[in-house]
Amino acid sequence: MAITRRDLLLTGTAAAVLPALGSTAGVPVVGTAHAQSASELSSSGLPWRHALSLFGKVKYPADFKRFDYVNPDAPKGGVARQIAVGTFDNFNIVVSGVKGQVAGAVAFIYESLLTQSLDEVSTEYGALAEAVSHPDDFSFVTYRLRPQAKWHDGKPVTPEDVIFSLDSFKKHHPMYSAYYSHVVKAEKVGEREVKFVFDAPGNRELPQIVGQLIVLPKHWWEGTDAQGRKRDVSTTTLEVPLGSGPYKIKDFVAGRSIALERVKDYWGRDLPVNVGRNNFDELRYEYFRDATVAIEAFKADQVDWRTENSAKNWATAYDFPAVSEKRVILEEFANRSSGVMQAFVPNLRRAKFSDPRVRRALNYAFDFEEMNKQIFFGQYKRISSYFDGIDELMATGLPQGKELEVLETLRAQVPPEVFTTAYTNPVGGSPEAVRDNLREALRLFKEAGYEVRDRKLIDVKTGAQFSLELLNSDPSFERITLFYKPSLERLGIAVTVRTVDPTQYENRTREWDFDIVTNSWGESQSPGNEQREFWSSKSADIAGSRNIAGIKNPAVDKLIERVIYATDRDDLVAATKALDRVLLWNHYVVPQWTYNKVRTARWDRFGRPAELPKYGQSGFPFIWWYDADKAARIARKS
Repeated sequence: MAITRRDLLLTGTAAAVLPALGSTAGVPVVGTAHAQSASELSSSGLPWRHALSLFGKVKYPADFKRFDYVNPDAPKGGVARQIAVGTFDNFNIVVSGVKGQVAGAVAFIYESLLTQSLDEVSTEYGALAEAVSHPDDFSFVTYRLRPQAKWHDGKPVTPEDVIFSLDSFKKHHPMYSAYYSHVVKAEKVGEREVKFVFDAPGNRELPQIVGQLIVLPKHWWEGTDAQGRKRDVSTTTLEVPLGSGPYKIKDFVAGRSIALERVKDYWGRDLPVNVGRNNFDELRYEYFRDATVAIEAFKADQVDWRTENSAKNWATAYDFPAVSEKRVILEEFANRSSGVMQAFVPNLRRAKFSDPRVRRALNYAFDFEEMNKQIFFGQYKRISSYFDGIDELMATGLPQGKELEVLETLRAQVPPEVFTTAYTNPVGGSPEAVRDNLREALRLFKEAGYEVRDRKLIDVKTGAQFSLELLNSDPSFERITLFYKPSLERLGIAVTVRTVDPTQYENRTREWDFDIVTNSWGESQSPGNEQREFWSSKSADIAGSRNIAGIKNPAVDKLIERVIYATDRDDLVAATKALDRVLLWNHYVVPQWTYNKVRTARWDRFGRPAELPKYGQSGFPFIWWYDADKAARIARKS
């Protein structure tokens, strides 16, 4: 399914149950959505809109009945059993990524002010909010809540809930603290109206990303639990939280499984944005720490749906009778909505990685082409951009036009190659190419102050051997790091491969206690404020931030601001390409690989719309449904 930029920030919250990235929200454009009523104005005297979008007019008018890509007659019922990766010990999303390991499925019990359309780029419609308004200078935004919006205990969703939610996330969640740092005030301005005031005009994205705020029940969090203990939004909890969404938690076994049940009297069931959605009576997630065990559970029909992220497994693990009998369907869904950078990430907070020549040398030691052939069955392509998969935003060739104009303002602060050389990764795949690449790696290390003595790469100043640890949390990833290890050792580097459990891994990365890890950053078609969280100097030292590498670069900071404050699409594209190019030429990471489709396997007991949304990938489970006839046929064959 597609996910919003909210989910990009909540990597670690929803990632366990949402393994594929989809389209994300973008920058709103003034005047593109239809007003609710020509004469109806907000408390600020501005017209109300029912939607916000980046690219021209929104597709659906204010009186639309449903999204085109759903089946309005989809039957309700059945169970969808899915696989989650890792473990969980927390239901409080406010401290996700900072304390404990949150159960990703808990995000589905909540609503936000806006919800995304999956057949438009960067367009969102009212969910908890029925209308939104903002001035031409984007200095504030006002949302009007729906009068029927209710929590699962029957109490109304209020502006006080919205304000409480913003304050809680800003105070206790480092990523959201940065993401919403420009929101200086949230205030109630009407019975159902809440106004967000920004620190300065011109940030075109802020009205829309405020609408992605997950709204929490203030009265519940400020109340007491069944034992009379006062709840604390700053701590982890396994008490089942109160939500307002189409599902609520039915039962769970900590660290092993969680089940959500459809709320039969859900207040938003008949909203146009929800017609044909949320069709399963139950969504169940079984947690696995080992991919091999998860596959065997799928084969044994203990789960219904699996998203496969291993090329080896996709090529070899699904040759079993149920596939040949067409009881299990293997299908790939195109990803048209997002880009990604996945990479080996050196920790720049450690002095040995501070020299870009060292980091570039690590790239020369990585023989992707041979790895792709031997391990990945030739399925992947090498990542060559921080926005790989979004062609419009990728820096290719030499900078030209507006991008060049942007870079010229930073010429003295960026590597000279930015202007003279198109970025490419080293290419291996043959003994000759590998030898050439390792020679170049040694040359770079020598320039950085190292030399080989007795087959050891030595720092000439200290006499210490260059060493590094490749840290994993997934045992199945060991074959990747073990493939990389010999090439590094041929350079004289002392290499340790270590796999730790997910909890230890999360604690070590939060505390920046690592040499090299693998990380990925999902990118939307309209980059914006989240770029600060990914690459800015300010985020580098914030525990739990997405700036895993520890990048601190004034030129990068300035380019991030150019992205955020772009005045139109052309400016946004130019600034993003410039940012991409500068990140690449600083060699902050060793890019890995990507595949522009989502591989899935499912037991054939589900139905889906005839046409899936362009930017929704599979759309499972939220626009699919349980097909009793198909399920019966599978049962008869078993």
